[in-house]
Amino acid sequence: MSRIVRAAAIQISPVLDDDGLGTARKVCKAIYEAAEKSVKLAVFPETFVPYYPYFSFIQPAFRFGAEHLKLYERAVAIPGPVTDMVAEAARETGMVVVLGVNERDYGTLYNTQIIFDSTGEILLKRRKITPTYHERMVWGQGDGSGLKVVESAAGRIGALACWEHYNPLARYALMTQHEEIHCAQFPGSLVGQIFADQMEVTIRHHALESGCFVVNATGWLTEEQIKKIACDPALEGPLRGGCFTAIVSPEGKLLATPLTEGEGMVIADLDFTLITKRKRMMDSVGHYARPELLSLLHDRQPAIPVHYTDEPELDSRIRPVVSRGEP
Repeated sequence: MSRIVRAAAIQISPVLDDDGLGTARKVCKAIYEAAEKSVKLAVFPETFVPYYPYFSFIQPAFRFGAEHLKLYERAVAIPGPVTDMVAEAARETGMVVVLGVNERDYGTLYNTQIIFDSTGEILLKRRKITPTYHERMVWGQGDGSGLKVVESAAGRIGALACWEHYNPLARYALMTQHEEIHCAQFPGSLVGQIFADQMEVTIRHHALESGCFVVNATGWLTEEQIKKIACDPALEGPLRGGCFTAIVSPEGKLLATPLTEGEGMVIADLDFTLITKRKRMMDSVGHYARPELLSLLHDRQPAIPVHYTDEPELDSRIRPVVSRGEP
């Protein structure tokens, strides 16, 4: 029996220089607008709330301390006001929402992806496992506990951020869990056309290799925002281009015209019969796999800085401390 889910990849610009809630309000507005178009799954860009740390790409580390601290002040607590707002919008529209945020966990920021179900429940909070290049001065590292596919009202959903898609084992970890829809997020307005070209190759390849749909959302900066972030005309160039908001079928086909500049939504109907059609030919984790030759070891235990034994009779000076974290 055929199942069809209408999805939207949303290209949108953040709200800069407010209390951090302005961008979240813009997210909710877009959710309601998508609902008017009968959308059941909406994907937003990487660390969209409150905004992607573009400053770290164009400024040397010793100069962006003030901007980094500002991002700390506006970062998202989970749960908190931002997640409450988005959860309410998801619940009222009956929509599954995938949102990228800068998460603050005490003294560290993380590049975090949140999947809200149509009930408003948070199904998954995962952190980018390895921030890329300049991002390593801004965010901490995630761990394998977030490499999960979740059951949602829209189907089995997995998510990765930006260059995590260049980690084939991270992608394979999701593929082994039989994702039906892969939600990809990139910052957009970065590096230029070459970034958009690479993005297209990356998301189309994952769709083909995994036999799933890919819904990819990138951010967008207006000219005014570019000038404000750069503060120098010589630094504006790297903040243009690099947008490729698109939806791809399991056969690697673009299901709608990609959005490469400006704000807007790319909307397409995902016909799940295409998943079976593709996997009949090539199932990377099924009949096309050779697990006796090649397999993946995936540590899903959360990386935490302390492990409590809760057994005072053991002397840690003599007996080793054993972690009791969940697998």
